[in-house]
This record gives sequence, C-alpha cells and structure tokens, in this order.
Amino acid sequence: MNERFTQMTQMARAAREALNQRGRQLGGVLGSLLGRSASAVGGTLTSSRTLLLGTAAVAVLGYGVVAHPPVQTISRGEVGVRTNQLTGGITEFKDGWALVLPGLQALRQYPLRDQIYRPEGSASASGSAPFQSVEGLSIGVDLAVRYALDPARIASVSRDLPDDINRDVVQPAVQGVVYKTFSRYTVREIFSAKRAEIQQQIEAELKPRLAALGLTLRDVQMGKVDLPEDYRKGMDRLLAEELEAEKMRYTLVLKEKQVEQTALEAQANKVKREKNAEAAAREQIIAAQAQEEAMKHVLPFKQKQIEQRQLEAEAEKQSRIRTAEGSAQARRIESQGEADSRQKLADAEVYRLQKVGQVNAEQMAREGALITRHPLLIQKTLADKLSDKIQVIIAPPPANGDFIGQALVGGLQKTATASQANGTEEAAQ
Repeated sequence: MNERFTQMTQMARAAREALNQRGRQLGGVLGSLLGRSASAVGGTLTSSRTLLLGTAAVAVLGYGVVAHPPVQTISRGEVGVRTNQLTGGITEFKDGWALVLPGLQALRQYPLRDQIYRPEGSASASGSAPFQSVEGLSIGVDLAVRYALDPARIASVSRDLPDDINRDVVQPAVQGVVYKTFSRYTVREIFSAKRAEIQQQIEAELKPRLAALGLTLRDVQMGKVDLPEDYRKGMDRLLAEELEAEKMRYTLVLKEKQVEQTALEAQANKVKREKNAEAAAREQIIAAQAQEEAMKHVLPFKQKQIEQRQLEAEAEKQSRIRTAEGSAQARRIESQGEADSRQKLADAEVYRLQKVGQVNAEQMAREGALITRHPLLIQKTLADKLSDKIQVIIAPPPANGDFIGQALVGGLQKTATASQANGTEEAAQ
C-alpha cells in the first residue's frame, strides 16, 4: 500500500510538472503569437486568422484545465475507474490520487461500503406502492435490502452501471422479486407464520439477479408489517374470539382436572383413614401384648420393692434410735460443758472485780496523797472539765481554806463596795 501510494505520488508530481511545463510552453507560444500579431499589424488576412485560432485554442485549453483538474482524489472506502476515451482501456484505482487527462480520460468513483435500499412507497398499506397478498389485499412491509458492489467485477461492469444504482438497478430487481413473492402468501402468513420463509425466498431469488449486475446481496430484512384497517379490525375480533375459545377450552380442561383431583383426594383420604384405623388397632394390640408381657416382670419387681421398703423402714428405725441416743448423749455432754464454762466465767468475773477494786483503791490512795500535797490540782481539773472556751485563772487558795471561787467573787464584791464608798465620800466632801 505504501509503495503504491509512493508511486501515485510520484506520478502526480510528474503530471504536475508536465502540466506546468506545458503551461509555460503555451504561455511562451501565446506570448510569441501576441508579439508577432503586434509586429504584424496591418499584415495579411491569413496571418490574422492564424492568430485568432491560436488564441482560441489556448483559451479552450486553459478552461479545460481549470474545469477538469488532471489530478483527482479517491476517498477511503471507494474505488475509481479511469476510462480512456480513445482506446477504451480501463484502469482501476484504490483510495489515493489518480491522474486524469481532460478530454482524453474519464474517472468514475464507486462506493465499496454496504448500501441499503428501502422501498419507501411499500412500507405502508396506504402508501403509493403497497404489496399485494394472495387475497388481493394491500399490505405494507418495511423491507431493507443490504448490498454492495463486487470489487472483482467493478472494472468489467462499470460501463453498464448507471449513475443512480438504487433507482436504476436495485429497485427494478427488488420489485420484480418481492411483489411476486408476497403474492403467493396470505396476509396471516406474511404477518406471522411464514415471515422467515418469505425472507429466505426473497434472498434466494434476488441474489443471482444482483450478481448478474455486478452487485453482491448481503441480506434482506423484513420489519414491520402494516395491515389494512378493515383487515386489522377483523383480525383483532378473530383473535379475541380465538382467545376466548382457547380460554374456554383451558377452563374446561382445568375443571376436569379439578374433578379428577377431588376424586383422587377423596380416595386418598379414604385409604388414609383405613390405614390410620388399622394402624391404631395394631397399636392397641401391640400395647396390650406389651402390657401383658410387662406384668410378668412387674409383679416380682413389686414384691421385691415391698420387701425392700420393709427393710428400709427397719433400717431407718434403727438409724433413728441410734440418732436419738447420740443426740441425748451429746446434749448431756453439752450441758455439762456449759455448766463448767459458766462456773469458769463466774470465777473469772470475781477475780476481775477483785483485781479492779484493788487497783482502784490503790489509785485513790495515790491521788489522795497527791491532792494533799498539791491542792491546786482540784481547781485545774475542774477548769479542764468545764470547757476549752473558759479562761482559767489560777489563784492561791484563801487563808481561811474557803473555795477559791468564792474568794474571787467576794473580793470583787468588796472592791465594788469600796469603790462605791469612796465615791460617796468624795461626793460628801
């Protein structure tokens, strides 16, 4: 691809240089002709005609170069076919540049991508070109035909292909196949039952026709089917009746199944009750047999239980006697111990009182001796006992041995009396 692009680029450059050179030559010729015409003013009639013809040729050539450029571009996804107008030779070009000589060669471009043709007038039952069913009813079908040009045959069929391929090639082929195919089926088959079959038949008949014209058919798609209004209403009523009949049929089948189910359930309940009764009777028989068998072992066991209880009662009696004797002996020992303990406590209390009395007597003797030696201790002790908020005054005891408080009170009274007497005397003076 790169080599071909390089070759095409080189060819385009060479053509551009040739055209430039040709233009320069034409310009020189035109200049020389103009110079000769200017120098030969008043010449013969033959030279004037030659000048006019040369000027017209140059003008036509310049217009052709401008109107038809010699280098054209081929877009991606397209193919170009260059036709030689003289020899009829055909050259095919891919995307890139192509050299086209005006008047000598012609270039046509064709798309290689898939194209879609849709018959617009046939999409609706009330359209301009609806399809016809086997009943003669008009129907509309949204039909899409996807096709593409055959790259291997473009060069050979390019002369026969028209400008508008959809209108001049695809449309006649599609109409010739589709109308004939739809006319073989009923509306109901086209609408639902035979849709895939119709689509395959259209593809099978249309593919060789397009292949003969150089086109490749990709596929045919059927979309929405538009039915006539009256037919649609009748079909809706018919479908409603069919649905109602189908519903009734299923309802009857359901009722039959329900009846069968009720009968089976009743039979099952009957069998179940019989089996339950048999099982209950069998259980009672088995229980009676088991009870009878158990009594054979229970009676000796009961006898042994009675003997065991008698032995246990005798053992409990002996145990209670022994327990009572032990309890009485324990009480006698406890009472004896308690009497001894009380005697011991009484002796200890007597001893304690005796000792406490002796200690108190000795203490009182010591305190009496101390107070005899220090009589102020009585006053200090009294002051300490009164309160910590009372100011303590220590004074010597009076000479007559009275209480110190009385001495203080008497002294204050005497002082006040003396002060009052002195004031009276001073007033009298």
